[in-house]
Amino acid sequence: MPWKLTVRTGPRVQRTHFGQLGEALDALEARARELARAAPKQAVDAGYKRFEPVQRVAARIELAGPERLIPSVRAGVDVRGDGSTEAYLGRVKRQVVEQRKGETPYRALRRELKPR
Repeated sequence: MPWKLTVRTGPRVQRTHFGQLGEALDALEARARELARAAPKQAVDAGYKRFEPVQRVAARIELAGPERLIPSVRAGVDVRGDGSTEAYLGRVKRQVVEQRKGETPYRALRRELKPR
């Protein structure tokens, strides 16, 4: 299975494998929408600073593949504490995927990952 989907919510990590990119992107979108609905929409006071829900990443869904050891594609979606989502490319140096007019983060991610 060349595509690995990793879902991080708090201390929990779930990994799922898929044979096709389309299947993995469908699962990513479904899980991100589910997590966005359940996002804790409250601020966190860390004592020295207050973090608003939009500033917190409540969940991160990462896609890696198709190679197994050193994937050439690393991308994903961050689910913010207010339920908003943001697609990105990369792993360590994340680059936000710019959305076009009327485009969802999921469609923008699909556009960027479309085989050229």
